Amino acid sequence: MKQIQLSKRLKKVASYLPESALFADIGSDHAYLPCHVCIHDSSARAIAGEVNEGPFQAAVNQVTEQGLQGRIEVRKGDGLSVIEQGEVEQVTIAGMGGKLIRHILEDGKDKLSKTDRIITQPNIDARVLRQWFIQHNYVLIHEDILEEDGHIYEILVADRGDPLAPYTDEREKELFFGPFLLKEKDSAFIKKWKHERDKLVKITEQMRLATQPDENKIRQFQNQIKWIEEVLNDE
Repeated sequence: MKQIQLSKRLKKVASYLPESALFADIGSDHAYLPCHVCIHDSSARAIAGEVNEGPFQAAVNQVTEQGLQGRIEVRKGDGLSVIEQGEVEQVTIAGMGGKLIRHILEDGKDKLSKTDRIITQPNIDARVLRQWFIQHNYVLIHEDILEEDGHIYEILVADRGDPLAPYTDEREKELFFGPFLLKEKDSAFIKKWKHERDKLVKITEQMRLATQPDENKIRQFQNQIKWIEEVLNDE
């Protein structure tokens, strides 16, 4: 049996699943995450959802190879369509853009009646997920930011509860940076926001050269640059 080598970011995602998890991993890509969890916790069970034929077959093969067919069911389908209403207690969605993850959650929200934890790892646009959690009464309980192979990833963990609990009167700013990440400001956070600031400065300079500059957009970006400068200078 081949050993599963899980990436640092997926190990971190897995670490937020409780013991005896009953979860769906959406966009499971080879079912590495469910296999890892079920190998390390003999009471865990999972559904691995995959929309594309190639990764779906790879997930089926991986589960079979690990001898986990009794505890991991690989299903083919789009987003949360692979689960029945109230079938799982946790959902993991990793390795996609924040807007796509939000779309998956929004489209399948009627399936989440018994889901008390959602763990997401957006590659970009984490802010839209923080907003979605607020709108659907999930409270953000933890955030991580980490660097792996030259990429910086954010992980958001949300349970059912008071959605405004982690926020202060500076909510817009906290949605932008992440309320927990903003408090910790670790090295990956600083690196990410220095890069984002440089990118925004470049974009606004280019926008100014347009025949009819979008003044609203420029103002919005300038405000974000100001926020980033404040956060970085506060180090």
